[in-house]
This record gives sequence, C-alpha cells and structure tokens, in this order.
Amino acid sequence: MSVCFHRDEKFRAPFRFGNSDAAILRFPFPFHQDSYSYSVNMEPHTRTGPTAAFSAQFDVDEHYIAECEDRAELLAEEPSRCTVLPHMHMAEWDALELIMTELATDYPDLFTLAREGDRWTWHNQPLGLQDTFTFGDPSTLPYPPFEYITRQVQGDFTLQDQRDGNLFLDGVTVTGAADYSPTFDLGMSFHEWHGPATVASEMGIFDRALNYLLKLQVGYPVRRLNWTMTINPRTDTSAENYPVWGPDRTSITPDNVGEKLFLRVELQSLYRLPRSNAILFNIRTYLASLDELCRVPKWGRRLHRVLRDLPPELATYKGLVRYLPTAVAYLATFDDGAPTSPGIGPDLQTLSAEVCPA
Repeated sequence: MSVCFHRDEKFRAPFRFGNSDAAILRFPFPFHQDSYSYSVNMEPHTRTGPTAAFSAQFDVDEHYIAECEDRAELLAEEPSRCTVLPHMHMAEWDALELIMTELATDYPDLFTLAREGDRWTWHNQPLGLQDTFTFGDPSTLPYPPFEYITRQVQGDFTLQDQRDGNLFLDGVTVTGAADYSPTFDLGMSFHEWHGPATVASEMGIFDRALNYLLKLQVGYPVRRLNWTMTINPRTDTSAENYPVWGPDRTSITPDNVGEKLFLRVELQSLYRLPRSNAILFNIRTYLASLDELCRVPKWGRRLHRVLRDLPPELATYKGLVRYLPTAVAYLATFDDGAPTSPGIGPDLQTLSAEVCPA
C-alpha cells in the first residue's frame, strides 16, 4: 500500500497544511444523516468501511511524517505529554506488540517486524528507523516501550487499567488534545475524565459506554467517530495551551471561514490487551477545511444541515457558538436542497485522485 507523504507541513504557526484529492475522499466524515445527536455509536473495528481511512487498524496517510515530527517537537517541549504510571509496565509492551504487528501487516512496504524469540528487529522505513531490542527489556530501546512506538503512529494514545469495575486513565501519549489536559486527567476514573461532557453524562451515555468497554475482548477491537471544529490546522488544542490557540476563535470572518475553519474528526479505536488486560485507546485525528469538504457536494449539503440544526447545548459543549452562524451562512451556499445519499461515504466520482509525483 503506497502512501505519498507530505514532508513540509506545520501544525502550529506559521501553518502549512492541505489535503490532496485522495485525502479528501478518504476522510472519515462523521455524519451519516442530515442531523446529529450524541450517541455511543460503537462498531467493530474491522478493515472495512465507507472510506479508506477505515481500511487499516492504525491508519497511515500522507500526513504521517509531518505528524510524527510535530509529536517529537512537542514532547521535547513538554515531556509530561507522554507519561505512564509504573504499574502499567506490561501494558506498555502489549501496546508495542499490537501496534508493530498491525502496522507490519497493513503496510508491509513501510514497516517490518522480525522476531527471533525475545529478540525483535523493527524497521520503520518512512522515519528511517531500525532498532533491534529485547522484548520486555526497556533498556534495549531508546525510549520506554509505549513512548517508543507511539512516537511512530498518528493520533493520540491512552492506556486504561481495568480494576474495581472501572477503567482508569493510567498512561498517555497525547500531543493533540482537543480541549482537555492529558496530564491533569492522568489517573482519573472513566467518569471523572469524561466529567466535562455534561450533555452525554446526563443522557447516560457514559454509563452505557463503560459497561460496554468492560466487556471488550482480546482480538475484537471496536471504533467510533467523534468530532468538533478547530481554527487553523492545529492538532494541539490542549487546556494548558489555551492562551496559544484560544484567541483564534475570534479570527473567523465570512471571508476566511472556508480556509480557516476545520472539521476535526477523531476515529477512536479501542483494543483489549492480552497480558495486562488493559485497554489501548487510539484517538486518530483528521482535519479538513470547509473549503476542502465542500468539494464533495454531499458533505457540503449535509454539514450545512447538521450545523444549522445543531442543538444549542451541543454547540456550546463543542465550543462552536462564537463562529457557528458564520460557518452556517458559508455552508448554505453549498446546499442546493437536494437529498443526500445514505451513509457517510462520498458519492462516487466526486473527485479525481491526485497522482503522487515520482
């Protein structure tokens, strides 16, 4: 599976980011109908789905190298963004094995894993890495095992320990937090770290989600889509860095909304780990500007209808209130009133795929 990587992107000022035609068509658009309501919306995480973003366990796309470089830069500035509590040692190795195995399976031209007993050799071709290490011995790796492998995958990761009929956030590699603080949440129980989502809590959604996840089985991962919006192609909108990105919310105008306002979609996948019984949670983030999304007529129409009719309490929770009217007015110009087809995938032949240069 060949991937054409963008090598000159920045997810902080001065921003440089854009999706190719192929990346727009593979975007995991989160709305399966012309309205939205909060739900658990879990489904099996198979290698099938309405766009190519669903075709691997850990999706690798054209932004891979730039996102890994951005993570390394932020971890150098804020090392606490990767923290694992001491009792999660086995879960770290579980996660490393799972991620390496799945990447090598889905992208054999990009990643290889050779095992001779406990002596493993990992080759990451896009990042130019090759390391031989002893599985279970952290001294044989340049970083602790969870940090080592999560530096090489797109999206954020958490480790959740299951005990006393609950889940606890006991390990994180989070450099793209969406309006929360990973270091503040570390060690919290499931309901504690979801506390700010009052709308979903009042609906009983987190009670149902916890009961579901406590029964998660090894080899049967699940996934769901979540969404919000962000100004500029900025991945890190963490609570501690609000002074950096918060003022962006006042910058949206009718003239720049199409290029500056991004739909931010999280493809969230969860895996039961075999030795530790912990859960690995991957929050894989995708960004697309309104201009890019509206190149798919179905998505332009549907996004207009979803945002136009969004319940006020959801608009407030997702932090959209300040610029929502501007976004709705912009999207209205792409809504011709035609019906939209079922599901989240784009209609066929909407865009032609960009050819990767040699």
